[in-house]
Amino acid sequence: MTTIAVLADPPRDGLVATDLAATSPLTEAEAAEWYAAVLKDVCVAVDRSGGDLLVNYRPDDLLPDEHVTETASEAAVRAVAASALDDLGDVRFEPQVGSNMAARAGNSVTHLLREEGVVSAAVVEPTIPFLTRPIVDNAAMKLRRSEVVLGTSTRGRVYYAGFTDPIDFTDAFADPSLETLTARGRDEGHDVDFLPVQPVVETGSDLLDALPLLNARVDAERIVPVHTATVVDELGLRIDYDGAEPRLVRD
Repeated sequence: MTTIAVLADPPRDGLVATDLAATSPLTEAEAAEWYAAVLKDVCVAVDRSGGDLLVNYRPDDLLPDEHVTETASEAAVRAVAASALDDLGDVRFEPQVGSNMAARAGNSVTHLLREEGVVSAAVVEPTIPFLTRPIVDNAAMKLRRSEVVLGTSTRGRVYYAGFTDPIDFTDAFADPSLETLTARGRDEGHDVDFLPVQPVVETGSDLLDALPLLNARVDAERIVPVHTATVVDELGLRIDYDGAEPRLVRD
C-alpha cells in the first residue's frame, strides 16, 4: 500500500497558482479557486484508491508573512479536504518540513520510508486535475516492480513521484523534473517506470491542453474531476478557436 503525500498550501489569493493567474484570464482570487478545486479532486482520487492519503500542508511559519492570516494554514487546508471527502477519519494531516519543494517532498518521502516503514511513498501537488483512482492504483502496482515510478506530463514535468527507496532529493525536481528524477533514481541503481501522460495545469497555456480533455470527458460521460469541472463552468472558461491561434477567453 502506498502512502501519497499531497503537498498543499492554503488556497489564498496571491499565494497559490500565481503563474496561472499571471498567464491566463483568471484573477489571483479565481486562480486560488481553481487550486482549491484541483486539491479537492486530488484528495478524492487518493481517498478512493487503495493508498493512504496524507495531506502535507505548508505551516504558517513557512508561509510568506503577507499570507499568514488569523486562520491557521492547517485549518484552511482541512476545510478544503472536508468539503470534498465524506470522512476525514482516515486522512492524515502533517506539516511540511523544508525550505523548497524538493526539500519538502524529499523529507516527506524519506520520513515515510525510513521512519514509518511504509512499503512505498509518493508525492503529488494540486496541479493534476486528472489524477484518478485507477492511476493511483496503477502506480502502486508499478511500485511493486520498480523503485521509482513517475507520472509523465508535458514539457518534461511530472504529476506523480513514487518511491520504495529514497534518492538524493537535492534539487531533484529541477526542470525538466522528469529527466532529473529519472537520473537520480538511476544513480541509486533503481529501476524507473512511468505512468501515462496527463496534463498538469500551472500556466494559462496548460489550460489549452486541459480544457478540451475536460470538455470531452464531460460530453462522453466519462470520469471527470467534478470540482475542477464545476469551477471551469462557474468561471466561464473556454477556448476560442476563431483566430490564428487558440486562446483562452471568458464567457
